[in-house]
Amino acid sequence: MARQRRSFTPEYKEQIARMIVQESRAIPSTAREIGVNEQTLRNWVNAYRQAHIGEEPPLTISERARLRELEKENRELKLEREFLGKAAAFFASEYR
Repeated sequence: MARQRRSFTPEYKEQIARMIVQESRAIPSTAREIGVNEQTLRNWVNAYRQAHIGEEPPLTISERARLRELEKENRELKLEREFLGKAAAFFASEYR
């Protein structure tokens, strides 16, 4: 028995995509909630974003602060990785 393909109205697709974008919801969990494939929902969200470029709300103060913290942490981790790579190369040459 073949499964019958479900269809959704453009209004429904836009409503779900808007909810995901505005509420910063996770696509996988939302897809499970509404019973849609993750990639299908991702396509809806991408189409919504393309149709509404520039309409996303600006970051809040707390979001900006969190972004700065993550960028700082990212820089520190890159420096640590670079240092450890150089140290490993140094010690590897010592034991040859």
